[in-house]
Amino acid sequence: MHYSITWLLMLYLLAGPLPYPLGGSRVRAQTEASLPYRLNEPELLVTLPDELEEISGLAVRGEEILAIADERGIIYRLRRADGAILERIKFWKKGDYEGIAVAGDDIWVTKSNGRLYRVRHAGTDKQQVKEYNTWLKGGNDVEGLVYDAANDRLLLACKADVRDDGRDKDNRYIFAFDPQSGKASKKAAVVIPRDDKFSPSALAIHPISGELYLTSSVGKRLTVTTVGGDIISVQRLDEELFPQPEGLAFAADGTLYLSTEAKNGAPARIYRLPLTP
Repeated sequence: MHYSITWLLMLYLLAGPLPYPLGGSRVRAQTEASLPYRLNEPELLVTLPDELEEISGLAVRGEEILAIADERGIIYRLRRADGAILERIKFWKKGDYEGIAVAGDDIWVTKSNGRLYRVRHAGTDKQQVKEYNTWLKGGNDVEGLVYDAANDRLLLACKADVRDDGRDKDNRYIFAFDPQSGKASKKAAVVIPRDDKFSPSALAIHPISGELYLTSSVGKRLTVTTVGGDIISVQRLDEELFPQPEGLAFAADGTLYLSTEAKNGAPARIYRLPLTP
C-alpha cells in the first residue's frame, strides 16, 4: 500500500513527538508542556550563605525544609516560606553527605559510600544517632535518598556503579533499604536506562502521582520515571539557574523544591516550583 507524503505527515502529527532517545523501548513520550511545573520559570526561594554553598540534599518536613551540605555533619532547618536558617543540628563528624529524608519522626542522611545515619529526636537533649553500614561502597556513589512511605523503605539512587556483580553498565540503579532490618537489598528496586549524560544527583517521590523525580547534575536534567523505572519525561534544566542541581524535594501539595550548589561564581540557591494545573 502506498501513502502520500501529506498522509504520512498527518499520521506523524497525530501520533505526537517521538520518545526522547534515552534507553530505547522503555521511554514514553511526554512533552514539556505536560510536565506540571514551569521549569524555566522557577521562583527563587533563597540565595544561600557560604556555609551551604555545597548543598547536596533536601527534604520537606511540614513547614520546614531540611538540608545537608558536603563535608558538614549538620542538618539545617530552613523555614519553607523564605529559606531562612532556623537551626543547625550537629549529628555526626565531617563526611561526604549526599542525601536526606524524613521518615515519620526520624531523619535519615546518607553518605556517598552508602552509609546511613538515623537521627532520632533531632536537635533535642534526647537526640540519638545510629550508623548503618550497607553493602554499597564509594564506587556506587550514592547521591539520592528518599523515604518511600507506601513500602516503608528508603530508596538510594546511585550516580555510578562498581558493577562487581554483572549489572549492566548502561543502566542506573536505585536500591532499597529496610529501616526495620537495617539491611539494603542487593537486588535493585528500580533500574533506569541511561545515556552518557544521566547520573542521578537527587531523588524524590511525587506525593500525588507517585512518580520518581531525579535530577542529574551531569547534563543538567530532570528525569521522571514510573516506580518500575520506565522513563516518562526528560527535561533539560537551565544551566544559568541550575549550574549544579543537587537537591530535590516535594511538599505534600506537590510544590517542588530544587537546589543548586554554588558554581562558576553563582551562589547556591533553592528554587520553588508550584504545581501547575
